Amino acid sequence: MIQDKLRGTGVALVTPFTKEQEVDYDALHKLLDFVLNGGVDYLVINGTTAESVTTTDEERTTILQKIKAHVNGRVPLVYGIGGNNTQQVIATIKQTDLEGITAILSVSPYYNKPSQQGIYQHFVQVADAAPVPVILYNVPGRTGSNMAGETTVKLASHDNIVAIKEASGNLEQCMYIAKHKPEDFLLISGDDLLTVPMTSFGAVGVISVLANAFPGKFSNMVRQALDGNYKEASELLLNFVDINPLMYEESNPVGVKAVLERFGVCTSQVRLPLVEASAGLKDRLFKLL
Repeated sequence: MIQDKLRGTGVALVTPFTKEQEVDYDALHKLLDFVLNGGVDYLVINGTTAESVTTTDEERTTILQKIKAHVNGRVPLVYGIGGNNTQQVIATIKQTDLEGITAILSVSPYYNKPSQQGIYQHFVQVADAAPVPVILYNVPGRTGSNMAGETTVKLASHDNIVAIKEASGNLEQCMYIAKHKPEDFLLISGDDLLTVPMTSFGAVGVISVLANAFPGKFSNMVRQALDGNYKEASELLLNFVDINPLMYEESNPVGVKAVLERFGVCTSQVRLPLVEASAGLKDRLFKLL
């Protein structure tokens, strides 16, 4: 069942780049081994953390092929396809080889700030067109609009919409979804630091940025929470309280790539308009490490 495949820690993979700004496929393989050996439960490809808006169609196709081949069925794969042009999202879904993909992660339309009815109709059309299940993604801090809990619950009745990555930071909204959603619809945390409290009222795990750099510790925290060991989970969670804000201070994935460079996994290179972490940010990150 898909509900079992999306439980636990999903890692929103970064895209490693060389100093020349090319996709670094050797480092990508190293990153995959790093997070899989750390015990993450599934991988999320081509999301915001992957800098999907500044990779080309050809690069995204090759990245997906390389990851499929390297992972070779060891864990489920989720692939990000979203946007603010409904027909273009549908066209991309139809053009993408989704063989071996467990689900699509699709962000709520950004920039044009649709009404709740517009968001609802967008996702109905996307879900109708998708050959694999759809995970909704609500992240108002990036999209400029919030997908209300009522809209999420309404969409949850669609046969091909199976979950939401909820990153509003609004625990009351998350609790509304947990209370009113169908039993088989999954609530997934989109905020690393809210994962433990969200599991206490029904979330099944997280799609995480921090798990790129700390796959073992973060996955263990999520497992403890899902097993009901909240004292242990909370103690692990507090280890991330100081470092988590630094992940986003100069925009994601700038912070986590700086940490990955420190660990020897990949460079800290990002693509414009993002720039790599400043010396001051790196200094504070490395002191915490």
